[in-house]
Amino acid sequence: MEFIPYTLKWLELVLRWGHVLFAILWVGNSFLFNYLDNKLNKDISRQDIDGEGYLMHSGYYYKLTRLKNSPPVQYLSNLVIFKWQSYLTFITGILLLIIIYFYNSGVLMIDKRVLQISPLYAILISIASLLVSWFIYDFLCKSKLINNNVLFSLIIFILLIAISFIFTKIYGPKFAFLSVGLIIGTNMFGNVFTVIIPNQMNIINSSKRNEKFDLSLSLSAKQRSIHNNYSTFLVLFIMLSGHYSFIVYHKYNWLILSLVALISVAARHYFNLRGRNIHRLYILISSILSLIVLAVLLLIFKN
Repeated sequence: MEFIPYTLKWLELVLRWGHVLFAILWVGNSFLFNYLDNKLNKDISRQDIDGEGYLMHSGYYYKLTRLKNSPPVQYLSNLVIFKWQSYLTFITGILLLIIIYFYNSGVLMIDKRVLQISPLYAILISIASLLVSWFIYDFLCKSKLINNNVLFSLIIFILLIAISFIFTKIYGPKFAFLSVGLIIGTNMFGNVFTVIIPNQMNIINSSKRNEKFDLSLSLSAKQRSIHNNYSTFLVLFIMLSGHYSFIVYHKYNWLILSLVALISVAARHYFNLRGRNIHRLYILISSILSLIVLAVLLLIFKN
């Protein structure tokens, strides 16, 4: 076996392994902290505490307290900040994109039955789609639309349908599917890298200077975190899309992906509400039934 191909195989193995591992850690953190925020008791009259609760793990009780103010200064240098899970998921994902798809763009990205395009153009379009999608999403988040959850969500869903359809007219089905996941994953990373972590560091620096921190920074970071939380189910679905070719290569794969997005967000919404002791079982049942109906329709309307 030649040295370079053999080395690339091992590099791909390690990167895939790491990508999945870091993604598990990132998604786990997202689920945990959003669940805790929803589950903490907010009915507290103390001026320094915003919420508190208790956990049991490995035979020990843990008390959780969400503070309104900063902790004592001596603790600020030892804060645990969850960021590397996101960074490493993104880095390993981009490296996999380069060594697998960009390196073999003529075979894995291009389908001549879809569009005659050079490998270079295919790569440039892929990179441009990540950048443009992030700027559009970030612009929407910073606009007044963010104050209207229904309208904001509707616009995001329409954009999802549009990019899903457009990619099927540029790339082969498998990479078209993957490209949607790349955009969502990049936006999730962008939320962490450009909003969540910088806002947290600004808050920490204000605390070190014994200054009152800007509460809007916390609200903005939390908002982006919630967006990431609702995106997780769909991203995981796309990450595993190589295992269900009957969907990826379906004539209406873009529409199927868009419907799965709706179903996955509904399911995630149910669990987020449940964390706040708001039980809307019909939401979960509706998402399950919708998935079953989708499966039946795919059986009836085959390629």
